[in-house]
Amino acid sequence: MVLEELGKRILFFDGAMGTQLLAAGVAQGERPEMWNLTHEEAVRDIHLRYLRAGADLLTSNTFGINALRFAQDQVEQLTARAVRIARDACRLTGRGAVALDMGPTGRMLEPYGDLGFERAVELYAQVARAGESAGADCVLIETMADAYELKAAVLGAKEGCGLPILATVTVDEAGRLLTGADLPTVAALLEGLGVRALGLNCGLGPRQMEGLLAQLRQVCSLPIIVQPNAGLPRQEGERVVYDVDAEGFARSLERICEGGAWIVGGCCGTTPEHIQRAVAACRAVAPRPLPERRRTVITSGRRAVALGERTCVVGERINPTGKPALEQALRAHDMDELLDEADAQAESGADVLDVNVGLSQVDEAALLGEAVQA
Repeated sequence: MVLEELGKRILFFDGAMGTQLLAAGVAQGERPEMWNLTHEEAVRDIHLRYLRAGADLLTSNTFGINALRFAQDQVEQLTARAVRIARDACRLTGRGAVALDMGPTGRMLEPYGDLGFERAVELYAQVARAGESAGADCVLIETMADAYELKAAVLGAKEGCGLPILATVTVDEAGRLLTGADLPTVAALLEGLGVRALGLNCGLGPRQMEGLLAQLRQVCSLPIIVQPNAGLPRQEGERVVYDVDAEGFARSLERICEGGAWIVGGCCGTTPEHIQRAVAACRAVAPRPLPERRRTVITSGRRAVALGERTCVVGERINPTGKPALEQALRAHDMDELLDEADAQAESGADVLDVNVGLSQVDEAALLGEAVQA
C-alpha cells in the first residue's frame, strides 16, 4: 500500500472532487455523491485524470455520505460504489490507493447542537464498514471544524474498520477550529487517538498554510498532511474562481514540503493540472525526519495542557464531599452550583478541572457525563 512509502518520499493526494464535479455538470443543490450511481463514468474520469497527474492517493466521492443525509441502505450503496469506482481507476492505471473520504455530518454535536456523541460515532462507523468492505486502503477524515466531532469520527472509523486513519482539520488564519480548538489541541487529540497522519485542509490557500505548518510541526510527532485550496475564492459573475494558478500552487507546495509536510494535495478549486505541477515541483524534495517529542498532554475540546513543562494547577473543588450545596444541586441535576465553582477555579488560574460527582444512590457514570458536558 502507498502509505508504506511514508517518509521515503513525498506522497501526493488528489485535488478537488466537488469543484470538478460542478464543472462536469452537477446542478445547484444536487448531491454530488449521487453521481456515483447516475454518472459513474464522470466520477471515474476525474479519478483517472488525478492519477495520470501523479496522485498517489485518491479520495473517494463520499465526503457528505451519512445516515442523516441519506437513507440507511443508500449510505452503504453509495459508499461501496464510490470506493469501487476509485479502485477501478487504480486498476486501469496500475497505480494509486483509495482513501475513504469522510467529512462532517452537517450537524453540531451536543452541547453546541443536538447530535449526540454516540450517535455521531455510529454514523461514521457505518460508512467505515461499507468502505472497508468495498476495498478502501485507508480512511481520510477531512474538513473537520469541531474537535468533538473529530474525536467521534476517529472513534467511529476505528469501530467500523481496521484501516489506517488520516485526519485533517480546517482552521482560520490564526490556526483555530470553528469551535475554538488550537493546533496543539488538535495534535494532542489525534496523536492520542492513534491516527497515522494528521494535518490541514480546505479553508485557506497554500500561502496561509505555510505559516500554520510551522506551528503544527512544533507540537506534532506524526507525519503531516497539507491540502490547501487553490487560494481564496471570489465571485466572477455566476462563477466562483480561485486566485492561485497551478504554477503558484506548486511553488507553495514545494516550500510546504521543504517545511516538513510528508503528504500534500489540493482541496477546493484545485485541478489535475495543480496536482501535476505540484508533483513535478515536489518530487525531488526529501521528507524531513519527524521530530522526536516526549510530551505528556491532556486536552479538552478546546485547549491542551502539557504536563512537566511548568507547574500545572489542577482545580479539585468540584467534589460534593463536605459540600452540602453542591451535593444537593447534583442530586437535583442542577448544574449551576458546579458551573459557578468551575468558573471560580478557572478565573483563579486552574489549568485543569478535576470533576468528581461521587455520591451514594446515584448513577455516577451518567451524572459525570452530564456534569462534564455542562
